Amino acid sequence: MAITVNELQRYLDPKRIGSAPILIKLGVLLILLVLIISASWYFDWDDQLNRIKGEVQKEEGLRKTFLEKKSEAINLPAYQKQLEDIEKQFGALLKQLPGKSEMDALLTDINQAGLGRGLQFELFKPASGETRRDFYAELPITIRITGNYHDIGAFASDISKLSRIVTLNDIGLNAAGKGTLALDATAKTFRYLDENEIAQQRKAAGPSQKGGKK
Repeated sequence: MAITVNELQRYLDPKRIGSAPILIKLGVLLILLVLIISASWYFDWDDQLNRIKGEVQKEEGLRKTFLEKKSEAINLPAYQKQLEDIEKQFGALLKQLPGKSEMDALLTDINQAGLGRGLQFELFKPASGETRRDFYAELPITIRITGNYHDIGAFASDISKLSRIVTLNDIGLNAAGKGTLALDATAKTFRYLDENEIAQQRKAAGPSQKGGKK
């Protein structure tokens, strides 16, 4: 049955809506439902959903952090063992650096390594001062030795096998005569700083570090 515009307006009157056909009632209820849902979404639900989304992301972050901490806790014994191994290796390397009182003996060992191979030292000049680092000091020694190729090579090998760390740097090899070569190099020896020297170095570095900060 067709409904005219006037009848529709009369049925939509809140006082007469009860006598309207079922389809009009359902339509009005549907419109009201849509309006209620839209208003709820705009004024309340949207904000709540955003907060829920934020909490979900926060939960995911906390879960990730928990899993990372759990993994670290599970692997803690392995990390501790690894740290112990590193400390042992560091200690072994540190033992290869002579103390202050052993430097003279090390210089003698370098000299003897050359003489033992029949080489002639034309220059053996330790630097006048050390260069200090965090926990060690290095002493460069300018050397010039002459001899045949085989003996010079054997000398370099002997230096690498010393119980203390010695390196050959800035190497130059030139002819020095019939069947003779001259090796010019800087041998660097290293020694560890004792506790007092480390403390003095840190104390001396303190004012300069503070002065550099602005």
